[in-house]
Amino acid sequence: MINDINDQIASIILAGGKGTRLFPLTLNHCKPAVAYGGKYRLIDIPISNSIHANIRRIFVLAQYLTSELEKHLQEAYHFDQFSFGQLHFISPEENPNEKVWFEGTADAVRKSLPHLVETPVDYFLILSGDQLYNLDFAKMLSFAKKSKADLTIATLPVEEKEASRLGIMEIDEKHNIIDFVEKPEDSKVLEKFRLKEDINGKSFLGSMGIYIFKKEALISLLHEDAREDFGKHVIPTQIKKGNTSAYIYDGYWEDIGTIKSYYHANLSLTNPDFSLNLYNDKKPIYTTPSFLSGPKVSDTKITDSVICDGTIIEAEEISHCIIGIRSHIGEGTIIRDSVLLGNHFYFSPLHQMPSVVAKANIGKNCLIENAIIDEDVQIEDDVKLINKDKLEFYDGDGVYIRDGIIIVSAKTTLKKGFVL
Repeated sequence: MINDINDQIASIILAGGKGTRLFPLTLNHCKPAVAYGGKYRLIDIPISNSIHANIRRIFVLAQYLTSELEKHLQEAYHFDQFSFGQLHFISPEENPNEKVWFEGTADAVRKSLPHLVETPVDYFLILSGDQLYNLDFAKMLSFAKKSKADLTIATLPVEEKEASRLGIMEIDEKHNIIDFVEKPEDSKVLEKFRLKEDINGKSFLGSMGIYIFKKEALISLLHEDAREDFGKHVIPTQIKKGNTSAYIYDGYWEDIGTIKSYYHANLSLTNPDFSLNLYNDKKPIYTTPSFLSGPKVSDTKITDSVICDGTIIEAEEISHCIIGIRSHIGEGTIIRDSVLLGNHFYFSPLHQMPSVVAKANIGKNCLIENAIIDEDVQIEDDVKLINKDKLEFYDGDGVYIRDGIIIVSAKTTLKKGFVL
């Protein structure tokens, strides 16, 4: 039974764009490689959901800051001859005729077709590398097969205030998609797409950007419509052609499009009732194994927080925070409403000599509030990150503010006494 679905469908994960709205986190990482929840990477979510559905032919398409992502995939996902699986990393390549670059989501799949067409499956599952959800792809495939649709779109019931940021579907009683509009703002247009019956009090169906195509239908469509993007171009073309169905999912879903959405998606993990479920033995989120010791905490008041492996905490207070792996926080420090992405090392491997003592990466008597601290940041003693001037936007030397949230970019050092 395990191999049955594996012979029917392959996952294609789109991991390519620059992620400008997630800057400055994307200054040093591609979006799918950005840390999440203190120990994961965003791309672990679509890969893990695929594996749980026994989809073990997985293609990752990427072109921006790819080395970190490729290294993570190599370290995290190992298949062998006793547990069939293939994870292919595809990036733009130079060929005898041209140097190929991906110019959009659909263009990335189109230019990767030489690697995809020989895959012995009937369906392709198109996924984004920067969304959060627990979605049973096996059930979605079963629905797609039953409907015999060329394209099945995963949809989410949403309230009216959310409808303007998504592609919205109009469906019939058999879940066939009749019409589609991208990010409607006109109230008259929006009213046309209101559901005849609410789903859990929600009146509209939004596209989740998750698609199951029949293999031949996808290949034909990409040749017919040569434009770059799935959501803006290719999907509306297929909907006009017909034979397109909506699969309705009513669970947690978040698209990590901005610093604000990223920040809140992380902090929501401190309340498991309103976040991605990371506490499921049968469907864990896979990632690179770290083999770290459990957290070591000394006389610290900790409330509503997630503390990851390998942390050494001597702080005064940690409140409503995500504390990532290998974080070392000094005495007297207070951290509130913040996300620490963790560290690759306890201290730089360039200084791993017996005479060098590892320093806390966040020093003594610091105050940090409403902040995101990227990986391998060094914050010395007496630093205050409190947005004292209540700024919404700021660009500094390794320190930024977006939507009132302070971000310290990867590998930045903040000297003793720094205040923002």
